[in-house]
Amino acid sequence: MIGTGGTSPFGAYGYNPQGIRIGQDKGRNRSAVKVWDQRQFKDYDDSLELGTRNIKVALRRLRRFAREGAEEELDLDDTIRSTAANAGHLDIKLVPERHNRVKVLLLMDVGGTMDEHIHRVEELFSAAKSEFKHLEFYYFHNCVYDFMWKDNRRRYSEKFPTWDVIRKYNKDYKLVFVGDATMSPYEILQPGGSVEYHNEETGAEWLSRLTSAFPRFAWINPEPQGVWGYRQSISIVQQLMNQRMFPLTLPGLEGAMRLLSK
Repeated sequence: MIGTGGTSPFGAYGYNPQGIRIGQDKGRNRSAVKVWDQRQFKDYDDSLELGTRNIKVALRRLRRFAREGAEEELDLDDTIRSTAANAGHLDIKLVPERHNRVKVLLLMDVGGTMDEHIHRVEELFSAAKSEFKHLEFYYFHNCVYDFMWKDNRRRYSEKFPTWDVIRKYNKDYKLVFVGDATMSPYEILQPGGSVEYHNEETGAEWLSRLTSAFPRFAWINPEPQGVWGYRQSISIVQQLMNQRMFPLTLPGLEGAMRLLSK
């Protein structure tokens, strides 16, 4: 019953809506329900230098500044006024630096179909780390379940329970998912739907818990918006996100930042 390139549910490179992938280096038809291999994923590079400032400019719509810390920044207007009032004798005035107080919780899909989008997601990740002082991030694969991780090399040994993530951060964090939402619908709607292990609760339930815990949320999708209507899983995630899904484009990022800043 092992098939190659056909419609058998067992084999490699074939297509079957209930297929099981065995001994295959990568997905081709994006339809496997289970994958019987231990796959290795790679962390997104947050040190990547952007070739353009467009992503940073879009993210700045979310910034909210406040003056914090020691007095170490020159207040030019007050210095001029104080110097004039002091008969021309220089009277330097300092104020605390302005820092962005926005807090962001970034959850990123990694591996599988996301391999096609590595460069653009790395650009987004790099820009977010430079723009937001209070940024926390975790990885998941395809859909969020009962745990996430921060280092893909140790994702089997260093797991962070999703309940702990929900309890750790306050409601003032902006929740941003980054993922192509391209998977089998089973992975979202059924217990045991994960391609890598048996999840006792559905991905849909975990997405609902996260969006309830963090009321300001959005999903950034690197897949072209023109294909969204042809992917059942994307439509399901859009519904779970209350249509708060945006493409990974400049207008899409600006729209997501406007929504999150309200």
